[in-house]
Amino acid sequence: MSSSDTRRRSGGARPLLRYVAVRSAISVLLLWGVTLVTFTMTNLVPADPVQAVLGEQASNNPAIVEATRHRMGLDQPLPVQYGLYLRRLVHLDLGTSAQTHNPVLVDLQSAFPATMELATFVLVLSVLLGVGLGLVAALRHQRLADKVIRVGSLIGISLPTFWLATLAFYLFFYKLGALPGSGRLDAQFSPPPHVTGMYTVDAAMAGQWDVLANALWHLVLPGGVLTLYTVGVLVRFSRSAILEVAGQEYVLAARAKGLPGRRVTFGYVLRGALLPVLTMTGLTFGSLLSGSVLTESVFAWNGMGQYAYRATTSLDLQAVMGVGIVVGAVFIAANFVVDLLYGVIDPRVRLA
Repeated sequence: MSSSDTRRRSGGARPLLRYVAVRSAISVLLLWGVTLVTFTMTNLVPADPVQAVLGEQASNNPAIVEATRHRMGLDQPLPVQYGLYLRRLVHLDLGTSAQTHNPVLVDLQSAFPATMELATFVLVLSVLLGVGLGLVAALRHQRLADKVIRVGSLIGISLPTFWLATLAFYLFFYKLGALPGSGRLDAQFSPPPHVTGMYTVDAAMAGQWDVLANALWHLVLPGGVLTLYTVGVLVRFSRSAILEVAGQEYVLAARAKGLPGRRVTFGYVLRGALLPVLTMTGLTFGSLLSGSVLTESVFAWNGMGQYAYRATTSLDLQAVMGVGIVVGAVFIAANFVVDLLYGVIDPRVRLA
């Protein structure tokens, strides 16, 4: 290999490494901002975390209250409390839940795989249906198919998720008995050996195909409810992005050269519309991973959403702070991955 080739390769790698380093630094700053906002907002809540931890009876003993307040560092000034909070976070200590009396990290490790499983199921369906229908609507611009798809996406976006979840539960589970209405498995099935915490993945890895089928069956109702809204968003976004790219000069030039329509559509139009669609997909996945509180509550899906709901209603401040940190970290991680994919797909991004 010549020296010029070596310089060319190293010169091409440096912008990418610099781009990754900058995005990593931004992500760290954003995560620090999340900790600051979470700590500040939690301290503004008019509730005593000591009383939530001790309960009503123990809270009547001033000595116990004072000892607990000192142990939790709540007798220190707020800047000192924040420093102690950051030190605990570095050691992955999110505190102890006043409701479950377990470390918050342990509770979240149990709840997160359930939401991850549901979010992945919804995202795969939503991307396939949303981008596919968006492409059809764009190619049939202002025709009947386009109008029907646009109306359907508008309905999906407009329907309240809680109302739709309740209606789906009542109709398909209570009235028809066609689909399971709650939980992640039927009572006769035991969870597969724990590897990831996601029943579908763990069942497939263990070769328990009956458990896999039942876990997928339980995903249909909550996943369908969330998919309807997510597909509506992706359809409208994909359609707009594809229509914008289809009018670009390089696409018109490709058509003028007589290239096949399928090659122009998939090689030029879809590729050009990939970046904005990728952005929306990343944000959607982050939102799904943060936990769909109402949907998980209706279907008794023991994930992040239901855990956050119970923590909020019981004023479990340590759990609320833990959920806030995890949700913020999920969004930051999703955006970080999208930024990296941007730099890989489009070299102009990392050179900017």
